[in-house]
Amino acid sequence: MRILLLSMPDSFEHTPAIAVRMPNGALASLAGNLDPHHQVAIADLVLAQSSVRKTVERLMAQLQPELVGLSVMTFQRGTARRIIALVRSLKPDVRIVVGGYDPSLAPDAWTAPGLGVDVIVRGEGDVTFRELVRAFDDRQPLAAIAGLWFREGDAIHKTAHRDVARLDRGDIRPPQRAARVLAGYTMMGRRADVVETSRGCTFDCSFCSIIEMRGRNFHRFPIARVIEDIADAHARGARSIFLVDDNITLDIERFEALCHAIIDAGLHHIDYLVQGMTAPIAARGETLAPLMRRAGFRYVFLGIENVLEDDLVFLKARAKNSRQRAGGRINSALAAVNVLRRHGLLVVGGLIVGNPDDRRDSVAANLEFARQHVDWPYIQHPTPYPGTPMTREFEARGLVVNSRLEEYDGTTAVTRSQHLDPEEIEFMRWKAERWMKVRHLPAVFRHDPVFVLRNGHRMLAHTFRGTTWRSVVGLEGDRDVFRRYRNIRDRERAYVDWPDPLPQPALDVTLPAPVQV
Repeated sequence: MRILLLSMPDSFEHTPAIAVRMPNGALASLAGNLDPHHQVAIADLVLAQSSVRKTVERLMAQLQPELVGLSVMTFQRGTARRIIALVRSLKPDVRIVVGGYDPSLAPDAWTAPGLGVDVIVRGEGDVTFRELVRAFDDRQPLAAIAGLWFREGDAIHKTAHRDVARLDRGDIRPPQRAARVLAGYTMMGRRADVVETSRGCTFDCSFCSIIEMRGRNFHRFPIARVIEDIADAHARGARSIFLVDDNITLDIERFEALCHAIIDAGLHHIDYLVQGMTAPIAARGETLAPLMRRAGFRYVFLGIENVLEDDLVFLKARAKNSRQRAGGRINSALAAVNVLRRHGLLVVGGLIVGNPDDRRDSVAANLEFARQHVDWPYIQHPTPYPGTPMTREFEARGLVVNSRLEEYDGTTAVTRSQHLDPEEIEFMRWKAERWMKVRHLPAVFRHDPVFVLRNGHRMLAHTFRGTTWRSVVGLEGDRDVFRRYRNIRDRERAYVDWPDPLPQPALDVTLPAPVQV
């Protein structure tokens, strides 16, 4: 069967495509877990943001796929609908399969007959998709395949739940990177790739979709398999690798063993980016951080979440971001940041501001922490993704004010607090964050001078979108720049020149005035 797998072009504000373009690792895993006689092509459309329609039209003409699969996150839903409509117009008889976080957690949004989706893969797709393609190949019924919703005529059928895969038994084959048909993956000018060493998390943070997607569990690939995967990515040109585990620091001893294995395999000249929790890094950092540096780790995305105790309680992130000390638990963020930076690692600080009870001073406290202590800010706003406990609480308190899903990207405030409206929350973050990003440029220049010399002006232009000579000389205020920036960002979200087959009405909500602080 000829199969085309697509990831969406929509990117995050904090990882602009000029500097960071990462492949969708899930699609490479799907391709690697299909039977070898299939012809599979992967197109990560983040590599073609300015020419999505032309790229899809070209691939459809060249490959003539019999099945098109799309991996979709919630803020990419509108783009995916347009791409599906475009694909259907080019090849009406093609089978359309969707998967990823949004179809898994909000499958009802993908069942409208006018949308044209044939099958929804829910949860992990590696084995489910393989069985689905086999059934299509053999003309077998789909009812026996766990993890699906599928259409037959006007009816939607739901099959049994599929448990997550055990990674230590070889159930999941290595990814097939050779199936990628577009080029240009990068991390600050260095060719980039992704590798997973484990899946899952046992914490239940209220903002996170992982538990809703796969339950509370943690499964590990054998380290030998991980090293082979890193070596494969490196052999294909990767010089920067993002370890995309949900929570690699759940098993610090294994993480240390992985660092040693990377060094022993001679793969420590690669730049690695990893995400982790503050508490285990704070507790084990004096031995872990120098080992990570020897293994080639450069950036650590640190899930700080918030530096205020009440907000950590709301986010259900207190356990993973605090340590027990005499007299009670203390926030471990600063200790984790300090030990990493002391050993030459750069901290990407993940924080969430705009929680239900946030006032101006609580937002400002987190922004000030980021300004003083992190190298690159990754500050987001609470976003009501389908199925999360956070969503239920925000809805119960009437704090969700925006249902335009294309704005559910984490950096657009779509909820208000009891004391601040969403525009004010977002303005505070935007105003502070721009200068934090500028401050990181010297560190990037020291490591990748050619990239900065070639692209520094474009990076600054992206960070300061909305700025004009009038604002530079003081004839306009920050609020004017902010409004212009938001208008530019709205236009940037129009990736596909094709009508939405299911246009969504905007949420019309009349809100009480926020409590002034």
